[in-house]
Amino acid sequence: MKIVLIGMQGAGKSTQGNLLRDHYQVPYLSSGHIFRNLAKEKTPLGRYIKELTSAGALIPDKKTTEIVQGYLERSEYSNGYILDGFPRTVPQAEDFRNGLTAAVYLNISDKEALWRIAGRIANGTEVRDDDTLPAIRRRIELFHEHTEAVIDYYRQKGLLEEIDGEQDVQEVFNEIIKRLEARQ
Repeated sequence: MKIVLIGMQGAGKSTQGNLLRDHYQVPYLSSGHIFRNLAKEKTPLGRYIKELTSAGALIPDKKTTEIVQGYLERSEYSNGYILDGFPRTVPQAEDFRNGLTAAVYLNISDKEALWRIAGRIANGTEVRDDDTLPAIRRRIELFHEHTEAVIDYYRQKGLLEEIDGEQDVQEVFNEIIKRLEARQ
C-alpha cells in the first residue's frame, strides 16, 4: 500500500496516518520528518537542507521530489508507506514516480481547520512555533494556492479518494479503509 495523505493543517492527516500505519503495517512518515532527519546528517545534502530551511527558504520542487523519492527507496519502505505532506505542488506530483495506490484527500473547511488548530493551541497539544492566527491563515491560503491543484491532478489520474474529514475520527478511518479496499 503506497498512499499519500493530502489536506490542510488540522485535517487529521497524522491521526489517520498513524491509524493506517497500524492497519496496513507499513511506515507512516511526513515530508517534514524526512527533511528534519536529513538536515541532521553531516552530508552535503543535509547541510543544503539545513541552510535552506534555516533561512526560511523552500526547497525547490525538483530537489524536494528527488529527496522524497530517494528516501522512499530505503528498505523499510519496500512494502509500502503512508506519506503526509508531499506532494504539495503539481510539479512535485508530476515528477513523483513511486507507483501510488491512492491519494487520500481529507477535505475540511477553512473554518473547521481554524477551529481544530485553535483547540490544539488552547489545550497545548501538538503546537508548532508558528501556530499564530496569521501564520495558520497563511498556511491555509498556501494550501488553496498550491495544493488544491494537486487534488485535481490526482482526481484526473483516477488516484484520488476524497473523504469528508469533518466526520468522527473512526468514521473517517472506516471510509478510507472502505475506499482503499475497493481499489485492491
